[in-house]
Amino acid sequence: MTPDTPTRAQVASDRVASGSAKSRPRDRAATEAAIVSAAERLLLHDGWSGLNVNTLAAAAGVDRKLIYRYFEGVEGVVERLAGQLDLWLGETLAAQPPTQATSYRDFAREMLTGYLRALRASPLILRLVAWELSVDTPLLRRLEAARSAVLQRWTASRRPNLPLPDGVDVVALNVVFLAAIQHLALAAQSRDRFAGVTLDDAGWARIEAAIDRMLLAYPA
Repeated sequence: MTPDTPTRAQVASDRVASGSAKSRPRDRAATEAAIVSAAERLLLHDGWSGLNVNTLAAAAGVDRKLIYRYFEGVEGVVERLAGQLDLWLGETLAAQPPTQATSYRDFAREMLTGYLRALRASPLILRLVAWELSVDTPLLRRLEAARSAVLQRWTASRRPNLPLPDGVDVVALNVVFLAAIQHLALAAQSRDRFAGVTLDDAGWARIEAAIDRMLLAYPA
């Protein structure tokens, strides 16, 4: 017998340990939650470049095999996390007071300021938006489409029975407004200012006043 050859006692001990491990049921739901929570922490601290299967396994305190078994890889974890964020976004938007709009201009104001405030309240959604702008993958396209669907459902559920303004490309205007809002929210997260305007409470009040002014593009 060589020094590396296990003794009968060691073999028996290993079998017992292996049997005990197999007999202990793994709490899959808790493990999945721990992995998703670890992904959230990594994204907030290091951004998307800091997220891979090794860093995720270490942060969650699990074997990397479980990430593949439960999520088929990091993309599956990201998709689960994004789904939770979409749920939060939908609930946050739905919690806003019922619309008091009597014109499409008023309704657009409510919609835009409501979405802006929701974005500002979710650093993780902004991290996701920044990632979508920096690279193009099938996963990120799916996530962007899912978040857009949340916004569209919220808009449709709130919109009063008002006619669309005549002679105005409503879709194009809304795209411009939403892009501006999204970029300002991203700028606030990364450096707290944009084009000389400090994005603190006073700065955001100025931004919302500017949005109100720009909405004059819609007929009353």
